[in-house]
Amino acid sequence: MKRYFVKTLGVVFALAGMTACGPSAEEIYTQEMEERLAQFKEVTLEADLSWLSENEREIIKILIEVSDIMDEIFWMQSYSDEGKSHLKEIIDHDLAWEYALINYGPWDRIDGNAPFFRGFDEKPLGANFYPHDITREEFEAWDDPDKKSLYTLIRRDGEGNLVSIPYSVFYREQHEEAARLILEAAELAEDSGLKKYLEMRAEALLTDDYQPSDFAWMEMRDSNIDFIVGPIENYEDRLFGYKAAHQAFILIKDLEWSEQLDKFNAMLPELQAGLPVEPEYKAEVPGTDSDINVYEAIYYAGDCNAGTKTIAINLPNDEEVQAKAGSRKLQLKNSMQAKFDHILVPIADMLIHEDQRKHVTFDAFFENTTFHEVAHGMGVRQTINDKGTVREALRDQYSPIEEAKADILGLYLVTKLYEMGELNTGEIMDNYVTFLAGIFRSSRFGATSAHGIANMMRFNYFAREEAFTYEDGVYKVNFDRMKDAVMSSVEQILIIQAEGDYAAAEELIRIDGEMREPLISDLQRINETDIPVDIHFRQGKEVLGLK
Repeated sequence: MKRYFVKTLGVVFALAGMTACGPSAEEIYTQEMEERLAQFKEVTLEADLSWLSENEREIIKILIEVSDIMDEIFWMQSYSDEGKSHLKEIIDHDLAWEYALINYGPWDRIDGNAPFFRGFDEKPLGANFYPHDITREEFEAWDDPDKKSLYTLIRRDGEGNLVSIPYSVFYREQHEEAARLILEAAELAEDSGLKKYLEMRAEALLTDDYQPSDFAWMEMRDSNIDFIVGPIENYEDRLFGYKAAHQAFILIKDLEWSEQLDKFNAMLPELQAGLPVEPEYKAEVPGTDSDINVYEAIYYAGDCNAGTKTIAINLPNDEEVQAKAGSRKLQLKNSMQAKFDHILVPIADMLIHEDQRKHVTFDAFFENTTFHEVAHGMGVRQTINDKGTVREALRDQYSPIEEAKADILGLYLVTKLYEMGELNTGEIMDNYVTFLAGIFRSSRFGATSAHGIANMMRFNYFAREEAFTYEDGVYKVNFDRMKDAVMSSVEQILIIQAEGDYAAAEELIRIDGEMREPLISDLQRINETDIPVDIHFRQGKEVLGLK
């Protein structure tokens, strides 16, 4: 499969109508869009709902309607205030429109956000959270107490001055309708925790005060249905990382797999105390009220559905909630299995040495993903030198550093749990080889996102530490060097975070955060096959058998 870049498109459309001695411009572009679409394997999001009560099935139907409202808002945040319908008027090519639906706009999220349709420039770093002509200097000089809020949009008034507008005001119509529907679902809720959370989340949409509902969500342990909704993650804001984007997940608990993971909650303080850093860098104690559960995902909407798909969740992001109540780690088993089967295994067959392919297992993939999310809640949230939270101190460098921490610390946790005998589904080597194969999978998303930069940081660090060998186009893990590299990298990142060392974070990303040869060539080899880059979903009431 050939990857196309926007520079070719100007030529393609400039040649419109020229058909002599070859295909027309429209035919060339149609072929390109077919190949872009082929990068995403369609997966049906279905689950057995027969064991749920009639009320629970009715709740799911209502929550799908709420999710669609979140989807509408995210289009406004990602693309423009006019939203999805405005773009549909511009993109008159059917396949291009299908690709725009996957990307929530005319920019290719796995091609560095380059435009794939004529007439569009590069995607603004601040998406549509800020005026497109804003500069960092202007924003920093602007005196406004709400400008860094997760829940305000930045706009210009009639005189061109910057103003901050609360989400509850700007999206009032959508938020009010979503709140009405959420309260309707709450009336049907048989689980008291779900009922309380839904009521408080509806209130949060109207007030921009999400913390009370975050605490309520942390208390919601027994519900068969989980619903994550509202402005949550800040990845879409690549300018400052301040603004949260709207999204929604509807999830059904996998009771059997969740029970298997339950024991790890009580172990978090012990694991934190054993981190390979000095005591001051691990002084905080993870909340033991955290929980780890496994779910079947049945609906994605908004931010989490844009481009590549999330397979695990670690929330809430609020540091105060994390400090007092911990966090919840939700593993989306069906989405994870789809990526493993359709993408990871075929890539491993290409790039992992044949002697080590037996170590690429779903259990290892599941464990690596699970403990990546667990690792987000470890280390420290407050700097040790009065620079505020780690997020505040590292600013725009925070997201890639945090994702790099979760990657490597998750692998460290898996290593320790095997050594303690708490994990026994395979062997540590399975996790190391599967982790390396996972880097090849997720590196195809590009190296511009926080996750993409984190992937490069892991790969380049491992290469420098000789944690793997490379010969004849295949990779082979060196177990002892990989284990040593995991330990040293954990120490490096935990110290940067605890000290709020912006310069060190920036330098680390500069050194290790970009893609280099031979990985570039190896990914190109993968891209020339029919192995998809990621998945996209066929989902909704009809798929679930809900009328």
